Parts: sequence; structure tokens; C-alpha cells
Amino acid sequence: MLPFTFFGLLGLLGLSIPVGIVLFLLAFGIDEFFSPFPLMRGLGQVLWSSSNHSTLIAVPLFVLIGEILLRSGVAQKTYGALNAWVSWLPGGLIHANIATATMFSATSGSSVATAATVATVATPQAEKLGYDQRLFTGSIAAGGTLGILIPPSINLIVYGFLTESSIPKLFLAGIVPGISMALMFMIVTVIICSIWPRLGGPKQHSSWKEKIVALKSLLPVLVLLFSIVGSIYLGWATPTEAAAIGVLISLVLAVAYKAFSTKMLLDSLSGTIRITAMIMLVVLGAYVLNFALTAAGVGRTLQDLLTGLGLSALTTLLIIVLMYIVLGFFIETLSLMVATIPIVVPIIVELGYDKIWFGILMIILVEMALITPPVGLNLYVVNSARKNGKISDVVMGSLPYVGVMILMIILLIAYPSISLYLPNNF
Repeated sequence: MLPFTFFGLLGLLGLSIPVGIVLFLLAFGIDEFFSPFPLMRGLGQVLWSSSNHSTLIAVPLFVLIGEILLRSGVAQKTYGALNAWVSWLPGGLIHANIATATMFSATSGSSVATAATVATVATPQAEKLGYDQRLFTGSIAAGGTLGILIPPSINLIVYGFLTESSIPKLFLAGIVPGISMALMFMIVTVIICSIWPRLGGPKQHSSWKEKIVALKSLLPVLVLLFSIVGSIYLGWATPTEAAAIGVLISLVLAVAYKAFSTKMLLDSLSGTIRITAMIMLVVLGAYVLNFALTAAGVGRTLQDLLTGLGLSALTTLLIIVLMYIVLGFFIETLSLMVATIPIVVPIIVELGYDKIWFGILMIILVEMALITPPVGLNLYVVNSARKNGKISDVVMGSLPYVGVMILMIILLIAYPSISLYLPNNF
């Protein structure tokens, strides 16, 4: 049954069948060939129980926040303000890319939306100032991945829903690794551009007066950030309610920046519907597949197989990490998560590892998938924002940041408290 699930997944995806449909087809196949019971007679109940959950309402709301911010001009002002503060470092505007991506990661919850927003604003500046296109675009693609790690995160919401984990705790667990990775991205950029200054372009120096004035442009985004995250941890709102608050504040910002219009609102809603429909199809398919796998005993079979090999918990974990790295080359990130969570997480729990900790580890692994070919979505998003250029440039520019992600994975495995300190103490 395991070979059927694994090779069926890869084979159907290779035929360019939508991922959500693939998950349903695999569930139907397991029911037909491996289950002694007619599992699909319970399909209606499974779909209803999985979709009738208030937590999932947060998904379209967080998507809508990103869509509004993308169209309201907030990104341009934020980029300019952060440019005044960090572009004096070796690497210049590359640090503004990473800092802006980090800040927008804390509001949009989507890596692709974050990368698209920063690429749209930053790319014209790079072409005008003569930056090396590889490192510059690579920093945007890598910085965008933080959108699914730094809270709020759509992927963490989906992980929490599928594993019945606390979403506020998952959000807390992502803060330290997310900020640490952003700082490590900047440190790597400083090192590279100190050794090869031509890759970084010209530094930009701003007076303290200009920096202080620039803070005004950061204030709206900071208000949005603390309204969303702060309301959750102060106990004023659930993640879903906080997302609704974020939508309201985003609309107020759009009005304040004189970017609000009927067209802008309709475009934002249209984009939200498309993205949410894709996410929900994948989530529902994953839930049905999870039901079929559990009923057919796949999870227990895999656990018995790994136990029978006599491997240590750490060795088993490293095999799972390697599996995610390999699958990340071929499967889109959310699809990779929802297709593997039903199989992998029970094994992780059986090994004695923490579900919250593994959720953060998994997110970083799928972040790598966003910037590794051939399916790395952020690579294509960033490259499409350029007037010309090869996607291989973005791939090459992302490699140093992939190294940072691998280092963070090693650190998380060696020191789980990096992600668990906040959720265990607050």
C-alpha cells in the first residue's frame, strides 16, 4: 500500500493533475484496492466535518490582507523606509529586500504573496542601480519564504488544523526561528558582499533625520502587525477574529493611502477567492486521504516498518528530513505538507518528538522547496517581476540562503528550545 501511495502521488502529479484531485484519487484507490470496508460511503460526513471548522475561516481572511496590502501602495512606502535604515550595510538594497519581506511576512501569511509584493517594488530599483541580478533576486525569493514561518502563517494554520495542534502555540514557535533566519540571511549577504563587493551594488546612506522621518511609513504596518499578533496573545481574539481585525485595518490603510476603489476591492476579493479555493481543495483532499490511510492502517504499517528496522529516533527523523528535501524538488509546498502530514506526524509523535516543534521544522523544510527548482514557486514569482533574465539567475542567487535554511534545520534538531521556549513559557 505504501508504494501505491508514494508512486501514485508522484505519478499523478507528473500528469499535471491538480493536487487536490490527486489526493482524492489516492483515497479512492486505497478504498478500492486495500480496504476491506467501503470507506467512501462516509465521504460526505468526512468532507462536512473537515470543512465545518471555524479555524479555516482565518485562511481567506489572511489571504485577503495580503491582497489588499499588495494593491494599496503600503509595500512601496515600507520598502523605502527600511531602505533608509539598512542599505548602508554591504549589499545595499538587498538588505531592504530581506527586511521588507520579513515585515510583510508578519502580516500576509503567504510566501508567494510576500515575494510578489517585494519583487514588484524592488526589481526596478535593482535594474536602475546596476545590482547583480542573481543575488538580488535570490534574496527576494528567500526572504519571501518567511511568509509561512513568521506568524501569522496560512501553512501553520493548516498544519494546526490537520494535526489538532494549538495555532497560537505554533505562531509563537515560529517567531524566534523566523527572525533568526532573517538575521542570518542578512549576515550571509554581508559576508558575500564584503568578499565580492560588485555583487552588492552601491551602499545608500541616510541621515538620522531621514531615518526618523521614514519611521512614519513603518507605523501603519507595525500597527497592523501588533493588532493581529497582539490581539491573539493578549487573549482579546482568536486567530480567526484577529484575521478579521487585520482585514479591517488593511482597508483603513488603503483608504488612508488613497488607494481604495471598487476595482481594487474587487481585484482583492477575486484573488482571495482563487487562492482560497485552491487551498481548500487541497486541505479537503488531504483530510479524505488521511481518513483512508488511517482506516486502512497505513500509519501503523509504516510505524511497524520503521520500528522493525531498529533505527534510533534521530536516524528516523533524519530520514524524514531527507524525504522532505527530495520531495520538495517536485511537489508544491502546501501540497507537500497536506499529503505527508497524515503519514509522518503520527510517526513523529510515536518517536517522542513534539508536534509543535516538528511543525516549525516542517515549515522550514517546505520553505526550501519554495526556492529549489524545478517547482520552487518563489523562483518563478520573482523572475516574472523582471523585464528580462533567466530563472537560473534566481536559482543561483537563492543558493546561499538555502544553506542558511539547512543550518537552521540542524540547529532546530540540536536545540529544540529555539522554537519551543516561547510556546512553553507564555
